[in-house]
Amino acid sequence: MSTSERPAPRPSILEISAYVPGRSHAPGVAKVHKLSSNESPLGPSPKAIEAFRALATSLEFYPDGSATALREAIGRQYGLDPSRIICGTGSDELISLLAQAYLTPGDEAIYTTHGFLVYRIATLAAHGVPVIAKETSYTADVDAIIGAISPRTRIVFLANPNNPTGTYIPYSEVRRLQAALPPHALLVLDAAYAEYVRRNDYEAGIELVATTENVVMLRTFSKIHGLAALRIGWMYGPEHVIDTINRIRPAFNVNAAAIATGVAAIADTAHVERAVTHNEKWLAWLTQQLTALGLEVTPSVGNFILIHFPAEQGKTAKDADEFLLKGGLVLRALSAYHLPNALRMTVGTEEANRLVVSALSEFLGREARRG
Repeated sequence: MSTSERPAPRPSILEISAYVPGRSHAPGVAKVHKLSSNESPLGPSPKAIEAFRALATSLEFYPDGSATALREAIGRQYGLDPSRIICGTGSDELISLLAQAYLTPGDEAIYTTHGFLVYRIATLAAHGVPVIAKETSYTADVDAIIGAISPRTRIVFLANPNNPTGTYIPYSEVRRLQAALPPHALLVLDAAYAEYVRRNDYEAGIELVATTENVVMLRTFSKIHGLAALRIGWMYGPEHVIDTINRIRPAFNVNAAAIATGVAAIADTAHVERAVTHNEKWLAWLTQQLTALGLEVTPSVGNFILIHFPAEQGKTAKDADEFLLKGGLVLRALSAYHLPNALRMTVGTEEANRLVVSALSEFLGREARRG
């Protein structure tokens, strides 16, 4: 049967390479340490687990379609107006809804070289044109983004901190970018890793959203709160943007377990602080240990590191990945992010972190530092 004799998708859909998540398994290995998806090594708050279990006896009821309790809990935590918050099935859904709402055929959406793959997918799915702005030292370059702006620019996606590089730009640079945008262009600040950042010049985007009409901020419960399985994202934005997205948001897009668990998780600030403390300690340790092995590690403010391998010495990321897999250590290959000779490693448990350093020292034929 020829293609003319069956339903055909829009041409832009066929330009999309489907998103491939980080691997979860290592064949033939009894114990696997999954360090490929930036999940929390501490898991969710015990209070969140309790809230999840409590929903088991009422699964016959539809959830609140507006996720009111969750929006109010987020508002209390950050001092925000709940009416300017919208929740989604992960921030991925909100990215797609923004593209669907604000891009018409031929409109452009800008993102950076190593930006989140979903930006391109969402843009093409909405008939838009993806435009890549070059990064400098694996970091978003505001001048390059400004230089990529055209009369067709409608959205700028900025992951800050960025995944998979772990880099960020200070608030002053974000403000400079917003000031350079035409008023009809929407700046989407994707702050999925904001809770991990401990830099005085960083701001996730709340202030800019509160004082402008063309900026939104995305956040997630998948990382610091350890609720990736429930897929909870949220967005803070101007009233007109929230109203627009609510018009096309699927009914009941956030399930009841996610709402109740999210409310409990965001209130457990002690658990969040434990996760931050763990990350600060082991992020620094991993960076130091891997650098001492002769590997280049991009400075990160997230809960993961970008490890570059010396291909000129015959030590490729592909070979390292295969070597680590044999020991049950699953990292993230990054060819799809234009980083074919790098691996991204989530900051894991103490056991997992030490095993990776030991395995890479063996792979490189070098002795790991003690500590």
